[in-house]
Order: sequence, then structure tokens, then C-alpha cells
Amino acid sequence: MAFWTSHLLGLLFFFLLIINQISFITTTNVRVGVILKPTFLHVPVFREAPAFRNGRDCGSSAADRIHVAMTLDANYLRGTMAAVLSILQHSTCPEDVMFHFLCVRHEPVVFSSIKSTFPYLNFKLYKFDVHRVRGLISKSIRQALDQPLNYARIYLPDLIPIDVKRVIYLDSDIVIVDDIVKLWRVDLGDKVLAAPEYCQANFTTYFTNTFWDDSELPKTFDGRKPCYFNTGVMIMDVDKWRCGNYTQKVEDWMIVQKQKRIYHLGSLPPFLLTLAGDITPVDHRWNQHGLGGDNIEGKCRSLHPGPISLLHWSGKGKPWLRLDSRKPCTVDHLWAPYDLYRSSRHSFEE
Repeated sequence: MAFWTSHLLGLLFFFLLIINQISFITTTNVRVGVILKPTFLHVPVFREAPAFRNGRDCGSSAADRIHVAMTLDANYLRGTMAAVLSILQHSTCPEDVMFHFLCVRHEPVVFSSIKSTFPYLNFKLYKFDVHRVRGLISKSIRQALDQPLNYARIYLPDLIPIDVKRVIYLDSDIVIVDDIVKLWRVDLGDKVLAAPEYCQANFTTYFTNTFWDDSELPKTFDGRKPCYFNTGVMIMDVDKWRCGNYTQKVEDWMIVQKQKRIYHLGSLPPFLLTLAGDITPVDHRWNQHGLGGDNIEGKCRSLHPGPISLLHWSGKGKPWLRLDSRKPCTVDHLWAPYDLYRSSRHSFEE
């Protein structure tokens, strides 16, 4: 009797599981069973990175922490892994680096991937509420620039802990070939932001004729000498950002963009409108940008002359995609040694 009772309970439990997976749709008195299949996020498999330890002169207090923020997207995860590896490999005090990853949803498989690749990594995950920007994003010249996570850097001070006073923001398509502590120690003075400036670039091209022809909008630059800077490498004084309400200032320009179409790119122009000409300049060696080509074709580009501390594949072309297609640019081979993708031929171990 006990056997049959147990057997019937098992069948009942199995039947309830099946019912839970079926959605019944009624059409002209016919009930059709539709099995809802779970969706799986495809995440690349990575090799475990070496364990990087602090040197003798490294501190051990919270004041010695170097805070680095990056976005975490499954589509760019391979780039993020390479960036993290490059930071740790070239750091004198790798255990002092604290990573703050911003994501649109908590994906356990992505979390597990980070833990298995970097078992000793100090990091935290923060969920970015995409509803904060959905009504503010305007279509740009490249779809990748329209993703809500691309705008998360604007809200970084609202996401990370209140006791973090300074943070380095980095894009996922970079590698660092120098000690990140040198970037961390940049003196911001009384400025809220520090980044490499490029005053030789034609600043007017970042905005439309509608902007420049307006009688009022260009006056935002009065009293400033605006220069282009790339928002993929920034040092931010988090307290000053919060106190100055800079998130709202950037959002205000995004609202103007929705009304008048004053620029073509994604999250960069509102940063320029808010802060260009009012930041602390950083040595150009800390953002050898544009290695991904332009935003349309992503053609190969050569390195700019001068010393290099950070390589940045901004633009359409990403090194992991070009390497996989067997049509890499010369500069992509500088990224390849940091690629931890398990099936990659261009490995760190080589």
C-alpha cells in the first residue's frame, strides 16, 4: 500500500510540473498546449586567470582601495575579461583593486563566469534600472550606442556605495599596459572629472547645425574652451558629482536632444555639453582611443605616436570579433594576449 501511495504521489507531482510548463490558449473552442521552453543566455567559456598578489609595499586598509567601474554585458563579456586581466597583470597592488560592475539584470551565469575566471577578484554587481533612461535615449548612428547600459555611467554615483569617493570608469573594449595606480593618483583639483582631452579634434562636428544655428544653445560653452574627451576612460570625483547634481544636468541635455536633435552620437555629447572645457586633462597615453575605427565601417587604424598606457578599441570594430573572423587589424594583436576565451588561439598563456 505504501508503495502505491508513494508511486501515485510521484505521478501527481510530475503531472503538476507538466501543467506548470504549459500555457493553454483557447481559440474557437480548441485548447492548444504550448510548452514554454526556458531561454538560456549564451556566455563564452573562459580559462581561469592566474592569481595576482600584492607587492610588499602595498597597503591593506580601505584607503588603499582603487575603485574601477565597468558595465557588464554578455555581448561584451569577452572584452571585460581581457580588460580586467590587463589591469591585474600590470598592477603593483592587484588585490587593492575593487571592481564595480553595472548590469541591467543579475545573470547567475555571468556572475559564475567572473568567479570561475577570477576566483580572487574583489568585485560587486549593481543592477542598473533601464527605465531611468528609456524615455531619454535618442536613436544614434550606431545601434550599440543606443543600449541603456551605455548610459549607466551617468548614474554611476547613484549606484555605487556612498563611502566610495572616487572611481575610475572604463569601457569594456580597453586593455591597460601600465599600473592603474598612476591613473588613480591623478590630481583632479577642484574638478569633478578628469580625462584625456583632444583639443585638436574638430569639436563642432559632435553637434548638428540645429545646435550651432540656435541663438541660445551654443552659449552653454561661454566662459569655457571646450575640447573633445572620450567618456570611456574617466576619473570621477563621486562626491562632487552628487553635490553638483551632474546626473540631472546630463539628463537635461538628453531632453533637449529629444526635442531638437542636436547631436548624432549616444551618451558622449551630453557629457561634452555639460563638462567639456571644465575637466582636468590627463596625459594622452591613458586613452589611445579609436582603435575600433569609426562608428560606421570600423576600418583599421594605426596607433597614434607617443607612449601608451591604455589601448581603447572605441568605434565599431572590436578586436575579438575581428580576430575570430580571421581579418584582424594589426593593433588587434596587442589585445590578443589578454584574451581568456577558452577556444581562442590567441591566449595569455602563449
